[in-house]
Amino acid sequence: MRPDPAVATRCLESLQGQPCIRLTTAQGDSALVALHGAQVLSWVAGGRERLYLSPKAVFDGRSAIRGGIPLCFPQFNQRGPLPKHGFARNLGWRPAPASKEGDRQSSVCLELTDSDTTRAWWPARFTAQLTVVLGAGSLRVQLVVHNTGNTDDGAWDFTTALHTYLRVEDVGRARLGGLDGCARWDALADARGVQQGPVMFLGEYDRVFSAPAGAIHLHDGALGLQITQSASLSNTVVWNPGGALCARLADLPTDGYRSMLCVEAAQIDRPTTLAPGQQWQGWQELRVLPAR
Repeated sequence: MRPDPAVATRCLESLQGQPCIRLTTAQGDSALVALHGAQVLSWVAGGRERLYLSPKAVFDGRSAIRGGIPLCFPQFNQRGPLPKHGFARNLGWRPAPASKEGDRQSSVCLELTDSDTTRAWWPARFTAQLTVVLGAGSLRVQLVVHNTGNTDDGAWDFTTALHTYLRVEDVGRARLGGLDGCARWDALADARGVQQGPVMFLGEYDRVFSAPAGAIHLHDGALGLQITQSASLSNTVVWNPGGALCARLADLPTDGYRSMLCVEAAQIDRPTTLAPGQQWQGWQELRVLPAR
């Protein structure tokens, strides 16, 4: 029996040989979530793909997939002893048991727990759950981290980011509003300052902002997105590789930088500390704005 297009659905499929879960809504929106890295690979809303997935992305079940929404955990970038951006994006996750609130067809929860593999990098006992909720014109991604160790194991720290790649028509014409007045660190110039006005992109861009109290708005010609994040994610990272760096990245086409913009909900300036039994959660929500 074919799925009823008038109701939300969830089904298994694969992309480039990687198992995925497809979510759809009654309005026709969809999201594709890979078990590898618990990574959202596609979000179609209003008849348009809203995430950027590189046509040269590697799908070998070991490497990070370039694009979508990779999860950086338990380390952001190279700020620590672990491999760049941690290990969560490079490992297979499994579907979590259904919650008592019901197993909604428009959401999926994936889980990663410590193992011999993770403990070879990081000794922590943990459970991480990533939940993707698809709504009409919206996508919400939430990470929950739990220290499952005992008292003798002690507390541990982590940093994290939802490394969201947004698709844009032309990054040179894109504008990012809502960060005005936020403290920022320019990773390219190693300089600190305060953002004045909207963020614009004339070349390689890599800055870490203090997260704004309100929403961020991406204006992409007549199209736009509203981007919000939880207070537990106190940084917003904005990144575009620009032409020169993009040409050196093997898993991006040379002009790929023109079609993408990363707006990441992150907790990196101040690592989060979890004692045994403690839990942390953070989320990012994307919502389609009416066409202008």
